[in-house]
Amino acid sequence: MKITGAVLEEVGRPGPWAETRPLTVGELDLDDPGPGEVLVRITAAGVCHSDLSVVNGDRVRPVPMLLGHEASGRVVARGPGVSDLAVGQQVVMTFLPRCGDCAGCATGGRLPCVPGSASNTAGELLGGGRRLSRDGAPVHHHLGVSAFATHAVVDTRSVVAVEDDLPPDVAAVLGCAVLTGGGALLNAAPPEPGQSVMVVGLGGVGMAALLTALALGRGDVVAVDGVAAKRDHAMELGATAVLDPGDLASSGLRCDVVVEAAGNARAFESAVAATAPGGRTVTVGLPPPDAVAEVSPLLLVAEARTVIGSYLGSAVPARDIPVFAQWWREGRLPVEALVSSRIALDDVNRAMDELAAASALRQIIEL
Repeated sequence: MKITGAVLEEVGRPGPWAETRPLTVGELDLDDPGPGEVLVRITAAGVCHSDLSVVNGDRVRPVPMLLGHEASGRVVARGPGVSDLAVGQQVVMTFLPRCGDCAGCATGGRLPCVPGSASNTAGELLGGGRRLSRDGAPVHHHLGVSAFATHAVVDTRSVVAVEDDLPPDVAAVLGCAVLTGGGALLNAAPPEPGQSVMVVGLGGVGMAALLTALALGRGDVVAVDGVAAKRDHAMELGATAVLDPGDLASSGLRCDVVVEAAGNARAFESAVAATAPGGRTVTVGLPPPDAVAEVSPLLLVAEARTVIGSYLGSAVPARDIPVFAQWWREGRLPVEALVSSRIALDDVNRAMDELAAASALRQIIEL
Protein backbone atom coordinates (compact mmCIF):
# COMPACT_ATOMS: atom_id res chain seq x y z
CA MET A 1 0.00 0.00 0.00
CA LYS A 2 1.01 3.63 -0.39
CA ILE A 3 1.78 5.57 2.78
CA THR A 4 3.23 8.96 3.70
CA GLY A 5 6.27 9.05 5.97
CA ALA A 6 9.34 11.03 7.07
CA VAL A 7 12.56 9.42 5.81
CA LEU A 8 16.01 10.36 7.09
CA GLU A 9 18.20 10.73 4.02
CA GLU A 10 21.55 11.47 5.66
CA VAL A 11 23.01 11.08 9.17
CA GLY A 12 24.83 14.07 10.64
CA ARG A 13 23.62 16.78 8.28
CA PRO A 14 24.28 20.18 9.93
CA GLY A 15 21.44 22.28 11.29
CA PRO A 16 19.28 24.15 11.53
CA TRP A 17 17.36 21.17 10.21
CA ALA A 18 14.31 23.22 9.35
CA GLU A 19 16.54 24.63 6.58
CA THR A 20 18.80 21.68 5.66
CA ARG A 21 15.88 19.19 5.88
CA PRO A 22 17.55 15.81 6.50
CA LEU A 23 14.07 14.28 6.75
CA THR A 24 12.00 14.08 3.58
CA VAL A 25 8.23 13.69 3.91
CA GLY A 26 6.83 11.79 0.95
CA GLU A 27 5.22 8.66 -0.43
CA LEU A 28 6.52 5.15 0.29
CA ASP A 29 5.41 1.60 -0.33
CA LEU A 30 4.51 -0.60 2.63
CA ASP A 31 4.17 -4.38 2.29
CA ASP A 32 1.31 -6.34 3.80
CA PRO A 33 1.97 -7.71 7.31
CA GLY A 34 3.71 -11.05 7.36
CA PRO A 35 3.38 -13.89 9.89
CA GLY A 36 3.24 -12.51 13.42
CA GLU A 37 2.88 -8.92 12.20
CA VAL A 38 0.14 -6.28 12.10
CA LEU A 39 -0.61 -3.21 10.02
CA VAL A 40 -1.24 -0.20 12.27
CA ARG A 41 -2.78 3.15 11.39
CA ILE A 42 -0.64 5.59 13.38
CA THR A 43 -2.62 8.19 15.33
CA ALA A 44 0.10 9.95 17.38
CA ALA A 45 3.90 9.85 17.42
CA GLY A 46 6.25 11.50 19.89
CA VAL A 47 9.50 13.18 18.84
CA CYS A 48 12.21 11.77 21.11
CA HIS A 49 15.96 12.23 21.66
CA SER A 50 16.46 8.75 20.24
CA ASP A 51 15.18 10.16 16.94
CA LEU A 52 17.38 13.23 17.28
CA SER A 53 20.44 11.10 18.04
CA VAL A 54 20.09 9.46 14.63
CA VAL A 55 19.61 12.78 12.86
CA ASN A 56 22.65 14.43 14.48
CA GLY A 57 24.91 11.38 14.17
CA ASP A 58 25.21 10.40 17.84
CA ARG A 59 23.65 7.06 16.89
CA VAL A 60 24.68 6.02 13.40
CA ARG A 61 21.97 4.01 11.69
CA PRO A 62 21.59 2.78 8.11
CA VAL A 63 19.84 5.20 5.77
CA PRO A 64 17.44 5.85 4.23
CA MET A 65 15.44 5.18 7.38
CA LEU A 66 11.85 6.05 8.25
CA LEU A 67 12.22 7.48 11.76
CA GLY A 68 9.90 7.41 14.76
CA HIS A 69 9.54 4.87 17.55
CA GLU A 70 7.21 6.32 20.23
CA ALA A 71 3.65 6.05 18.95
CA SER A 72 0.12 4.80 19.27
CA GLY A 73 -2.32 3.61 16.65
CA ARG A 74 -5.00 1.13 15.73
CA VAL A 75 -4.68 -2.28 14.14
CA VAL A 76 -6.20 -2.30 10.65
CA ALA A 77 -4.95 -5.69 9.38
CA ARG A 78 -3.37 -8.84 10.80
CA GLY A 79 -0.77 -11.10 9.29
CA PRO A 80 -0.97 -14.91 9.34
CA GLY A 81 -1.04 -16.43 12.80
CA VAL A 82 -1.99 -13.28 14.70
CA SER A 83 -4.85 -13.97 17.09
CA ASP A 84 -4.01 -11.94 20.19
CA LEU A 85 -4.71 -8.56 18.60
CA ALA A 86 -8.03 -7.52 17.06
CA VAL A 87 -8.67 -5.24 14.11
CA GLY A 88 -9.60 -1.83 15.54
CA GLN A 89 -7.67 -2.37 18.77
CA GLN A 90 -5.56 0.51 20.09
CA VAL A 91 -1.88 -0.34 20.56
CA VAL A 92 1.22 1.34 21.96
CA MET A 93 4.49 0.96 20.04
CA THR A 94 7.62 -0.05 21.96
CA PHE A 95 11.09 0.46 20.53
CA LEU A 96 12.66 -2.72 21.89
CA PRO A 97 10.78 -5.86 20.89
CA ARG A 98 11.14 -8.85 23.20
CA CYS A 99 11.35 -12.32 21.70
CA GLY A 100 10.68 -13.91 25.10
CA ASP A 101 13.21 -16.70 24.61
CA CYS A 102 16.75 -15.24 24.72
CA ALA A 103 19.11 -14.70 27.66
CA GLY A 104 18.23 -10.99 27.75
CA CYS A 105 14.51 -11.64 27.96
CA ALA A 106 15.13 -14.12 30.79
CA THR A 107 16.30 -11.24 33.04
CA GLY A 108 12.81 -9.80 33.45
CA GLY A 109 13.67 -6.53 31.76
CA ARG A 110 17.13 -5.89 33.21
CA LEU A 111 18.85 -6.70 29.92
CA PRO A 112 17.61 -5.99 26.38
CA CYS A 113 16.35 -8.71 24.07
CA VAL A 114 19.31 -10.03 22.07
CA PRO A 115 17.57 -10.59 18.69
CA GLY A 116 15.49 -7.45 19.26
CA SER A 117 18.63 -5.37 19.66
CA ALA A 118 20.19 -6.98 16.58
CA SER A 119 17.16 -6.30 14.38
CA ASN A 120 17.02 -2.69 15.60
CA THR A 121 20.67 -2.14 14.70
CA ALA A 122 20.12 -3.62 11.24
CA GLY A 123 17.03 -1.49 10.59
CA GLU A 124 14.82 -4.57 10.28
CA LEU A 125 11.76 -5.98 12.02
CA LEU A 126 12.15 -8.70 14.63
CA GLY A 127 10.93 -11.32 12.16
CA GLY A 128 13.68 -10.30 9.72
CA GLY A 129 13.82 -8.05 6.69
CA ARG A 130 12.10 -4.80 5.78
CA ARG A 131 8.55 -3.99 4.77
CA LEU A 132 9.27 -0.46 3.50
CA SER A 133 10.50 0.68 0.10
CA ARG A 134 10.65 3.77 -2.07
CA ASP A 135 10.94 3.70 -5.84
CA GLY A 136 11.78 0.01 -5.60
CA ALA A 137 14.66 0.48 -3.12
CA PRO A 138 14.41 -0.70 0.50
CA VAL A 139 13.94 1.77 3.35
CA HIS A 140 15.12 0.82 6.84
CA HIS A 141 12.90 0.61 9.91
CA HIS A 142 13.69 2.66 13.00
CA LEU A 143 13.76 0.53 16.16
CA GLY A 144 11.24 -1.89 14.74
CA VAL A 145 8.54 0.77 14.45
CA SER A 146 9.06 3.66 11.95
CA ALA A 147 6.19 5.69 13.35
CA PHE A 148 6.67 9.03 11.56
CA ALA A 149 4.17 7.82 8.99
CA THR A 150 0.50 7.28 8.38
CA HIS A 151 0.87 3.51 8.74
CA ALA A 152 3.41 0.96 9.97
CA VAL A 153 3.85 -2.79 9.75
CA VAL A 154 5.29 -4.05 13.02
CA ASP A 155 5.95 -7.33 14.76
CA THR A 156 3.30 -8.06 17.39
CA ARG A 157 6.13 -8.17 19.94
CA SER A 158 6.69 -4.45 19.26
CA VAL A 159 3.21 -3.43 20.41
CA VAL A 160 1.09 -3.61 23.55
CA ALA A 161 -2.70 -3.42 23.41
CA VAL A 162 -4.30 -0.72 25.56
CA GLU A 163 -7.85 0.33 26.37
CA ASP A 164 -9.73 2.87 24.27
CA ASP A 165 -10.02 5.35 27.15
CA LEU A 166 -6.36 6.33 26.69
CA PRO A 167 -6.03 9.39 24.42
CA PRO A 168 -3.65 8.74 21.49
CA ASP A 169 -1.02 11.20 22.75
CA VAL A 170 -1.02 9.70 26.24
CA ALA A 171 -0.81 6.19 24.81
CA ALA A 172 2.11 7.17 22.57
CA VAL A 173 4.19 8.68 25.38
CA LEU A 174 3.71 5.56 27.52
CA GLY A 175 5.72 3.58 24.96
CA CYS A 176 9.07 5.35 25.41
CA ALA A 177 9.27 8.38 27.71
CA VAL A 178 7.23 6.83 30.50
CA LEU A 179 8.66 3.33 30.12
CA THR A 180 12.21 4.71 30.18
CA GLY A 181 11.94 7.39 32.85
CA GLY A 182 9.19 5.83 34.91
CA GLY A 183 10.63 2.36 34.57
CA ALA A 184 13.87 3.50 36.17
CA LEU A 185 11.93 4.01 39.40
CA LEU A 186 9.44 1.20 38.95
CA ASN A 187 12.01 -1.45 38.07
CA ALA A 188 15.68 -0.46 38.31
CA ALA A 189 15.75 1.44 41.63
CA PRO A 190 12.35 1.65 43.31
CA PRO A 191 12.58 4.06 46.24
CA GLU A 192 11.61 2.81 49.66
CA PRO A 193 9.21 4.72 51.93
CA GLY A 194 10.85 7.91 53.13
CA GLN A 195 13.59 7.89 50.50
CA SER A 196 14.19 10.99 48.42
CA VAL A 197 14.44 11.03 44.62
CA MET A 198 16.34 13.42 42.38
CA VAL A 199 15.93 13.66 38.60
CA VAL A 200 18.78 15.24 36.64
CA GLY A 201 17.61 16.35 33.20
CA LEU A 202 13.99 17.30 32.56
CA GLY A 203 13.35 16.32 28.99
CA GLY A 204 10.46 13.98 28.21
CA VAL A 205 12.15 11.00 29.90
CA GLY A 206 13.30 12.96 32.94
CA MET A 207 9.91 14.59 33.43
CA ALA A 208 8.31 11.13 33.19
CA ALA A 209 10.67 9.97 35.95
CA LEU A 210 9.58 12.99 38.01
CA LEU A 211 5.90 12.13 37.51
CA THR A 212 6.57 8.54 38.52
CA ALA A 213 8.46 9.59 41.65
CA LEU A 214 5.52 11.78 42.60
CA ALA A 215 3.07 8.96 41.87
CA LEU A 216 5.03 6.60 44.13
CA GLY A 217 4.94 9.20 46.92
CA ARG A 218 7.89 7.80 48.85
CA GLY A 219 9.61 11.05 49.87
CA ASP A 220 10.96 14.37 48.62
CA VAL A 221 11.36 14.77 44.84
CA VAL A 222 14.04 17.14 43.53
CA ALA A 223 14.33 18.25 39.89
CA VAL A 224 17.52 19.52 38.22
CA ASP A 225 17.70 21.20 34.80
CA GLY A 226 19.38 24.18 33.16
CA VAL A 227 16.16 25.48 31.58
CA ALA A 228 14.15 27.70 33.92
CA ALA A 229 10.84 26.92 32.22
CA LYS A 230 11.35 23.21 32.83
CA ARG A 231 12.19 23.82 36.48
CA ASP A 232 9.02 25.89 36.79
CA HIS A 233 7.01 23.10 35.17
CA ALA A 234 8.49 20.59 37.62
CA MET A 235 7.40 22.77 40.53
CA GLU A 236 3.91 23.03 39.09
CA LEU A 237 3.75 19.24 38.89
CA GLY A 238 4.69 18.89 42.56
CA ALA A 239 8.48 18.76 42.87
CA THR A 240 9.71 19.50 46.40
CA ALA A 241 12.63 21.58 45.11
CA VAL A 242 14.27 22.53 41.83
CA LEU A 243 17.88 23.42 41.06
CA ASP A 244 19.98 24.69 38.20
CA PRO A 245 22.84 22.21 37.50
CA GLY A 246 25.34 24.94 38.31
CA ASP A 247 23.95 25.22 41.83
CA LEU A 248 23.72 21.51 42.55
CA ALA A 249 27.24 20.97 43.89
CA SER A 250 27.21 24.06 46.13
CA SER A 251 23.80 23.15 47.51
CA GLY A 252 25.19 20.07 49.21
CA LEU A 253 21.90 18.32 48.48
CA ARG A 254 22.08 14.53 48.16
CA CYS A 255 19.25 12.09 47.54
CA ASP A 256 18.73 8.38 48.04
CA VAL A 257 17.83 7.64 44.40
CA VAL A 258 19.14 9.86 41.60
CA VAL A 259 17.96 9.37 38.02
CA GLU A 260 20.24 10.77 35.30
CA ALA A 261 18.09 11.41 32.23
CA ALA A 262 20.11 14.02 30.36
CA GLY A 263 22.27 11.69 28.26
CA ASN A 264 25.31 13.80 29.10
CA ALA A 265 28.57 12.76 30.76
CA ARG A 266 28.70 15.86 32.97
CA ALA A 267 25.11 15.27 34.07
CA PHE A 268 26.04 11.70 34.96
CA GLU A 269 28.95 12.95 37.07
CA SER A 270 26.63 15.40 38.83
CA ALA A 271 24.07 12.66 39.46
CA VAL A 272 26.68 10.38 41.03
CA ALA A 273 28.00 13.22 43.20
CA ALA A 274 24.46 14.03 44.37
CA THR A 275 23.73 10.46 45.49
CA ALA A 276 23.57 9.97 49.26
CA PRO A 277 25.60 7.33 51.12
CA GLY A 278 24.03 3.95 50.50
CA GLY A 279 22.06 5.42 47.61
CA ARG A 280 21.59 4.45 43.99
CA THR A 281 22.35 6.36 40.80
CA VAL A 282 20.27 5.21 37.82
CA THR A 283 21.39 6.34 34.39
CA VAL A 284 18.89 6.14 31.55
CA GLY A 285 20.23 8.87 29.24
CA LEU A 286 22.09 7.89 26.07
CA PRO A 287 25.18 10.06 25.52
CA PRO A 288 27.31 9.86 22.35
CA PRO A 289 29.37 6.62 22.17
CA ASP A 290 32.64 8.47 22.77
CA ALA A 291 31.45 10.27 25.93
CA VAL A 292 33.57 9.61 29.03
CA ALA A 293 32.76 10.44 32.65
CA GLU A 294 34.97 10.60 35.76
CA VAL A 295 33.70 8.92 38.92
CA SER A 296 35.59 8.30 42.15
CA PRO A 297 35.68 4.56 42.91
CA LEU A 298 36.61 5.45 46.49
CA LEU A 299 33.30 7.22 47.05
CA LEU A 300 31.39 4.23 45.71
CA VAL A 301 33.24 1.93 48.08
CA ALA A 302 33.38 4.14 51.16
CA GLU A 303 29.74 5.22 50.91
CA ALA A 304 28.36 1.89 49.67
CA ARG A 305 26.74 3.52 46.66
CA THR A 306 25.48 1.76 43.54
CA VAL A 307 25.42 2.87 39.89
CA ILE A 308 22.74 1.19 37.78
CA GLY A 309 22.35 1.28 34.02
CA SER A 310 18.76 1.03 32.87
CA TYR A 311 17.81 0.65 29.21
CA LEU A 312 14.14 1.37 28.45
CA GLY A 313 13.62 1.60 32.20
CA SER A 314 14.48 -2.09 32.63
CA ALA A 315 10.93 -2.59 31.44
CA VAL A 316 8.94 -5.44 30.05
CA PRO A 317 6.42 -3.40 28.03
CA ALA A 318 3.58 -5.91 28.22
CA ARG A 319 3.98 -5.98 32.00
CA ASP A 320 4.62 -2.30 32.72
CA ILE A 321 2.52 -0.30 30.24
CA PRO A 322 -0.75 -1.52 31.82
CA VAL A 323 0.57 -0.38 35.21
CA PHE A 324 1.32 3.13 33.99
CA ALA A 325 -1.99 3.25 32.10
CA GLN A 326 -3.86 2.41 35.28
CA TRP A 327 -1.98 5.10 37.21
CA TRP A 328 -3.03 7.60 34.53
CA ARG A 329 -6.61 6.37 34.81
CA GLU A 330 -6.53 6.90 38.58
CA GLY A 331 -5.16 10.43 38.18
CA ARG A 332 -1.81 9.55 39.74
CA LEU A 333 0.26 9.95 36.56
CA PRO A 334 -0.74 13.02 34.48
CA VAL A 335 1.09 11.92 31.33
CA GLU A 336 -0.52 14.70 29.29
CA ALA A 337 1.73 17.12 31.22
CA LEU A 338 4.63 15.81 29.12
CA VAL A 339 3.09 17.01 25.85
CA SER A 340 4.53 20.43 25.00
CA SER A 341 3.03 20.82 21.51
CA ARG A 342 1.12 19.05 18.75
CA ILE A 343 2.51 19.33 15.23
CA ALA A 344 2.00 18.07 11.69
CA LEU A 345 4.26 15.52 10.02
CA ASP A 346 5.61 18.22 7.70
CA ASP A 347 7.02 20.01 10.76
CA VAL A 348 9.31 17.12 11.72
CA ASN A 349 12.59 18.82 10.76
CA ARG A 350 11.75 21.91 12.81
CA ALA A 351 10.77 19.60 15.67
CA MET A 352 14.34 18.26 15.72
CA ASP A 353 15.64 21.82 16.09
CA GLU A 354 13.28 22.40 19.01
CA LEU A 355 14.44 19.20 20.69
CA ALA A 356 18.12 20.04 20.21
CA ALA A 357 17.54 23.48 21.71
CA ALA A 358 16.05 21.85 24.84
CA SER A 359 12.93 23.95 24.38
CA ALA A 360 10.46 21.05 24.15
CA LEU A 361 9.38 18.06 26.21
CA ARG A 362 7.28 15.87 23.94
CA GLN A 363 6.17 17.22 20.59
CA ILE A 364 3.38 14.99 19.33
CA ILE A 365 2.93 14.45 15.61
CA GLU A 366 -0.77 14.04 14.97
CA LEU A 367 -1.47 11.77 12.01
